[in-house]
Amino acid sequence: MSIVMTGGGTGGHLAIIKAVKEYLKDDELIYIGSTKGQDKQWFENDDDFTHKYFFETRGVVNQGGLGKIRSLFMMFKATLQAIKLLKKHQAKVVFSVGGFSSAATAFAAKILRIPLVIHEQNAALGSLNRLLKPYATAFISSYLEESPVKAYPIKQIFFENARIRHEVKTIIFLGGSQGAKAINTLALEMAEELRKKGISIIHQAGEKNIEEVQKAYDNLGVKAEVFGFTTKLAEYMKKADIAIARAGASTLWELSATALPTLFIPYPYAAGDHQYYNAQFLVKKDLGWLMRENEIDIEKVLVLLDENLEAKSKGLMEIVEKEGSKKIAALLKK
Repeated sequence: MSIVMTGGGTGGHLAIIKAVKEYLKDDELIYIGSTKGQDKQWFENDDDFTHKYFFETRGVVNQGGLGKIRSLFMMFKATLQAIKLLKKHQAKVVFSVGGFSSAATAFAAKILRIPLVIHEQNAALGSLNRLLKPYATAFISSYLEESPVKAYPIKQIFFENARIRHEVKTIIFLGGSQGAKAINTLALEMAEELRKKGISIIHQAGEKNIEEVQKAYDNLGVKAEVFGFTTKLAEYMKKADIAIARAGASTLWELSATALPTLFIPYPYAAGDHQYYNAQFLVKKDLGWLMRENEIDIEKVLVLLDENLEAKSKGLMEIVEKEGSKKIAALLKK
């Protein structure tokens, strides 16, 4: 008997699987994903899974007419493969985190009447998760009151690093490992004013932008800690007193768990504008700020440095539940 985990394509999806499987190591774990996206990069050599399978699948929504037909055929073929694998490994439950690479296995689970547990990372439901929600045995979302688990699955270290912020001594700009041009530009425009205020700068500029951004800071005579990909994100967040960041689900909840007040600048081309709705979830509770890329106003951003950070920090501590990974793992076992 096994627990099958499926889905991904992007790091935001795959991080959920990585967090939850840490509490399932006593079980037989199977991973089923796609040759497209980041699935193989994350899990091909992961020994926590006794078996790993990667189907030839790809997204459907972003394809043209003939492309859609080909993608649907690939998904149909992968669904037949998934049915065989679920039978072979006597799957007792399928855990899906969404994304195109989860479709075949999720459909196979329903065909075989195997319990299907879905995790939705974003406030705006992904197209596949929205389709499958009525058929799921359990549907998990930190944004829905009826969710059986409200806690988002993130590492405990972010909770351990939480602290109440009082004044801005350090600011962190987070554009993700790929970087965000709008955030990079804003950071450099603010740099001289931040130096005058004695505020230290931590800046995730993106792997491809490190040299360019560092040179820009040097030309301004401003010291900044610039990086791209990092395994020390929790440490950087702990140092900071305020953040300016994208609003991907994992980043949003990691910032919240650290009790770090944040100005969110959503990626404008995210599917279904989900980053905007993720940020809105906190902004409506007065626990963060939000600006569209085309609405960025440096004077308004600088004003935020004098806002009441203590109230937002305390509010974030109260809203974020702990042990999301552990609770989801317990639900899968049940």
